[in-house]
Amino acid sequence: MILNFSIQNFGPIKEKQTLSFEADKSTHLEDAYVITIKGQRILKIALIYGANASGKTTVLKALNFLRDLVLKPKSKKTEELDFKPFLFDANTPRKNSFFSLEFYQNEIKYLYEVEYYSKAIVSEELYFYSPNKANIFKRKTNLERQFTEISFGSKIKKDKTFEKTLASNTLWNNTVLGGYLKTNIEFNELQEVVDWFENYLKPIVLAQTDLENFVTQKIHFKEISDLDVVSILKKADLNISNILIEEKIEILPDGMIDFLKKTQAAPNDEIKKIEEQGIMRRIIHALAHEVNNVTYPLPWEEESQGTRRYYGLAGLLVFLLSTPKIVPIDELESSLHPDLFQHFLLSFLLNSHNSQLIATTHNREIFDNKDIFRNDAIWFTDKSGSSATELYSLADFGSTVVRDTTNILNAYKSGKLSGIPNLRDPYIDIES
Repeated sequence: MILNFSIQNFGPIKEKQTLSFEADKSTHLEDAYVITIKGQRILKIALIYGANASGKTTVLKALNFLRDLVLKPKSKKTEELDFKPFLFDANTPRKNSFFSLEFYQNEIKYLYEVEYYSKAIVSEELYFYSPNKANIFKRKTNLERQFTEISFGSKIKKDKTFEKTLASNTLWNNTVLGGYLKTNIEFNELQEVVDWFENYLKPIVLAQTDLENFVTQKIHFKEISDLDVVSILKKADLNISNILIEEKIEILPDGMIDFLKKTQAAPNDEIKKIEEQGIMRRIIHALAHEVNNVTYPLPWEEESQGTRRYYGLAGLLVFLLSTPKIVPIDELESSLHPDLFQHFLLSFLLNSHNSQLIATTHNREIFDNKDIFRNDAIWFTDKSGSSATELYSLADFGSTVVRDTTNILNAYKSGKLSGIPNLRDPYIDIES
């Protein structure tokens, strides 16, 4: 589980900003929101509110970028990293970006820090707590020689062969964790962290992400149960009794075949087979609706956008409930009725174990019901005078702004909590 995630000089984020899952002292909705690991109380959810272009999605993209930095190391030292510093300042484009991530894996706490720019990982450190803080490795990059230098903590067992092999596989534009993925040697501490990035932290789900196909594939390969998905859809008042999936052969266009060959996304014999025979796709043919005890299959293309969206979210919910994971979701409320939005959140909170959810949203109705949210799980992004993103929690406000009797929805709408657009006069003069 994530405990803290800090970002600096990344997109609209200039100064260091931290998203924390550390629960405060409040016991409000404790059983639904809080998981305890070795005495550490950790929140299951973080909802991020803010005006458009205030940096909400950037927080999710930063976490996704860090995941790719670890799991998708560059194969050549000439390849550049996707370096996007804060641009509304003369100095920040020449400064490095920085991430810090504190998390639990198998009940052991880790702290991972990485600093980089377009050409290289400049520095990188990994610590674990057992129970006291101890260094696993420190990495510095000799930028003139384009060479990685790695040193290990005194508690870490290793041999010279491993050190040399890992250093040679860690290009100056690779993280040490990425270099380890290229190394055929066992190293428990690094393997635990890589496993966390691979198996616990999942890629960002954007509003345009093809969740429907993702869920359909999971159902087909029995990684999640269609009965579980149908059960969730029924609870959403959608009258769905079955998911009808079909297989069809699809001939890929020449451009896609050329792309597969160029990127070497698959072995040559597999690409040739795909070119000649096409590729098998598993798609939803229809959803079966039960009306007055009669079943009617409705073609997928005829389903509403809201139903299709919730099909994807229902499968994602089963995915989150089955094994521990964290999923960042952008615009969670997209195509959902406000009641269904709240229903999804409550379903996750009341049924999940050791999974986490980070979501951006504009749905404010949850603020009108203190029986379903905790202050420390609500976050806001706002732009400073220099157009830099500031990230803060509802729990950060003192009692002079937020009291137990405060109507949070009215306080947010009135601008007392910031995180809303500063709109101007709606009248427009068009030059003819």
